[in-house]
Amino acid sequence: MSITKEKTQEIITEHRGHDSDTGSTKVQVALLSERIVNLTQHFKTHHKDHCSRRGLLKLVGQRRRLLNYLKKKNIADYRELIGKLGLRK
Repeated sequence: MSITKEKTQEIITEHRGHDSDTGSTKVQVALLSERIVNLTQHFKTHHKDHCSRRGLLKLVGQRRRLLNYLKKKNIADYRELIGKLGLRK
Protein backbone atom coordinates (compact mmCIF):
# COMPACT_ATOMS: atom_id res chain seq x y z
CA MET A 1 0.00 0.00 0.00
CA SER A 2 2.87 2.40 0.57
CA ILE A 3 5.09 3.93 -2.05
CA THR A 4 8.72 2.83 -2.27
CA LYS A 5 11.52 5.35 -1.90
CA GLU A 6 12.52 4.85 -5.53
CA LYS A 7 9.00 5.54 -6.78
CA THR A 8 8.77 8.63 -4.55
CA GLN A 9 12.04 10.00 -5.91
CA GLU A 10 10.89 9.31 -9.46
CA ILE A 11 7.64 11.23 -8.90
CA ILE A 12 9.50 14.13 -7.26
CA THR A 13 12.02 14.45 -10.09
CA GLU A 14 9.24 14.33 -12.69
CA HIS A 15 7.12 17.08 -11.11
CA ARG A 16 9.59 19.38 -9.34
CA GLY A 17 10.18 22.96 -10.38
CA HIS A 18 13.89 23.15 -9.51
CA ASP A 19 16.62 20.87 -8.14
CA SER A 20 15.80 21.15 -4.43
CA ASP A 21 12.01 21.22 -4.85
CA THR A 22 10.40 18.43 -2.82
CA GLY A 23 7.35 20.07 -1.28
CA SER A 24 5.72 22.26 -3.90
CA THR A 25 2.03 21.91 -4.57
CA LYS A 26 2.58 20.04 -7.83
CA VAL A 27 4.85 17.47 -6.14
CA GLN A 28 2.42 17.01 -3.25
CA VAL A 29 -0.52 16.44 -5.60
CA ALA A 30 1.47 13.91 -7.65
CA LEU A 31 2.49 11.97 -4.51
CA LEU A 32 -1.08 12.01 -3.19
CA SER A 33 -2.35 10.78 -6.55
CA GLU A 34 0.05 7.84 -6.46
CA ARG A 35 -1.05 6.94 -2.93
CA ILE A 36 -4.71 7.19 -3.99
CA VAL A 37 -4.11 4.85 -6.94
CA ASN A 38 -2.37 2.33 -4.66
CA LEU A 39 -5.21 2.43 -2.14
CA THR A 40 -7.81 2.07 -4.87
CA GLN A 41 -6.09 -1.09 -6.09
CA HIS A 42 -5.97 -2.33 -2.48
CA PHE A 43 -9.75 -1.99 -2.20
CA LYS A 44 -10.33 -4.20 -5.22
CA THR A 45 -9.24 -7.17 -3.11
CA HIS A 46 -10.02 -5.89 0.41
CA HIS A 47 -13.43 -4.29 0.01
CA LYS A 48 -14.27 -4.49 3.73
CA ASP A 49 -11.26 -2.48 4.89
CA HIS A 50 -13.21 0.54 6.12
CA CYS A 51 -10.41 2.09 8.18
CA SER A 52 -8.22 2.45 5.11
CA ARG A 53 -11.20 3.71 3.14
CA ARG A 54 -11.49 6.62 5.58
CA GLY A 55 -7.81 7.39 4.99
CA LEU A 56 -8.43 7.29 1.24
CA LEU A 57 -11.24 9.82 1.56
CA LYS A 58 -8.97 12.09 3.59
CA LEU A 59 -6.27 11.86 0.91
CA VAL A 60 -8.78 12.68 -1.83
CA GLY A 61 -9.95 15.73 0.14
CA GLN A 62 -6.41 16.91 0.72
CA ARG A 63 -5.58 16.55 -2.97
CA ARG A 64 -8.76 18.46 -3.85
CA ARG A 65 -7.77 21.35 -1.55
CA LEU A 66 -4.25 21.47 -3.01
CA LEU A 67 -5.64 21.48 -6.55
CA ASN A 68 -8.01 24.33 -5.67
CA TYR A 69 -5.07 26.30 -4.29
CA LEU A 70 -2.98 25.64 -7.39
CA LYS A 71 -5.90 26.62 -9.63
CA LYS A 72 -6.21 29.97 -7.83
CA LYS A 73 -2.46 30.70 -7.86
CA ASN A 74 -1.36 29.43 -11.27
CA ILE A 75 -3.96 28.16 -13.74
CA ALA A 76 -1.35 27.10 -16.31
CA ASP A 77 0.44 24.81 -13.84
CA TYR A 78 -2.93 23.45 -12.74
CA ARG A 79 -3.92 22.52 -16.30
CA GLU A 80 -0.52 21.00 -17.00
CA LEU A 81 -0.64 18.90 -13.82
CA ILE A 82 -4.13 17.52 -14.32
CA GLY A 83 -3.15 16.69 -17.89
CA LYS A 84 -0.06 14.78 -16.76
CA LEU A 85 -1.89 12.93 -14.00
CA GLY A 86 -5.07 12.35 -16.01
CA LEU A 87 -7.35 13.62 -13.25
CA ARG A 88 -10.00 15.55 -15.18
CA LYS A 89 -11.42 15.90 -18.65
